[in-house]
Amino acid sequence: MESLTLPSYSDVQAAAERIKPVANLTPVLTSRSFNEEVGAEVFFKCENFQRTGSFKFRGAYNSLAKFSEAQRKAGVVAFSSGNHAQGIALAAKLLNMPATIVMPTDAPAAKVAATQGYGATVVFYDRYTQDREAIGRALAEEKGMTLIPSYDHPDVLSGQGTAAKELIESVGNLDALFVGLGGGGMLSGTSLSVRALSPDCVIYGVEPEAGNDGQRSFQSGELVHIDTPDTIADGAQTQHLGKYTFPIILDGVNEIVTVTDEELIEGMKFFAQRMKIVVEPTGCLGIAAVRKLKEKIKGLKVGVIITGGNVDTEKYARLILT
Repeated sequence: MESLTLPSYSDVQAAAERIKPVANLTPVLTSRSFNEEVGAEVFFKCENFQRTGSFKFRGAYNSLAKFSEAQRKAGVVAFSSGNHAQGIALAAKLLNMPATIVMPTDAPAAKVAATQGYGATVVFYDRYTQDREAIGRALAEEKGMTLIPSYDHPDVLSGQGTAAKELIESVGNLDALFVGLGGGGMLSGTSLSVRALSPDCVIYGVEPEAGNDGQRSFQSGELVHIDTPDTIADGAQTQHLGKYTFPIILDGVNEIVTVTDEELIEGMKFFAQRMKIVVEPTGCLGIAAVRKLKEKIKGLKVGVIITGGNVDTEKYARLILT
């Protein structure tokens, strides 16, 4: 692996100051019924209440706020299934710069509409036959824009780490923390914050069972690349971890576990019925893993990052009524 300068917790601290004037300080919720179910004290950091409906706004704004005047004038290009797209689109609008987003043809309609609503230009691709990274790079070269990937970037992952920073500052030290895993931006950023603020906390990354490239990479010590996984967790349909995110995850995360789509649906139902909040399938990775590992966390103080709440209403209704 090539030699890289990896970000540190100081970069997360700087990101927190940078995004503070514009990002929401999202709530931390608890549920007595859930605590009783799993036998632990669980704190949910609700990034579904973040601007654009997911944690992705943190890393997007942190990245774009560091652009030079020349970069701002040329604009930004990104590729995303939806949440990073919206984060970049809104951040670009706030910073008065053009944005072009490469999105899959099957991206949730609500995410596409929101991205366009923030003023971004959307370029579609087929996630099963085309390479979004290659398309993004080509657009950046052609138009002189700066490419900001959805997870594998120091400023992106540093921004994502601010959510765990806020959680620990709000509730104190944690015994365990469950974080959804796609490309590793949130998990790597979280690792930086947790190791600085609550070093004894056990960090669990959580992937959909159909897309366990992160788990396989973590266990083998080498990056594993997979075909696009077939899962309802569209935010975790990544094919590999990143050159920045992977070494941080290897160094700071304790374990990576997987959950099924059925377990994600049960999480969506619980949030809707008992906590009265809308959470997208990817946002339920953490709660599904807590339920799966409840024997390991009995009596502990546990954090869960709910990563987002962006889901088409028709799909949402269909899933929670199954």
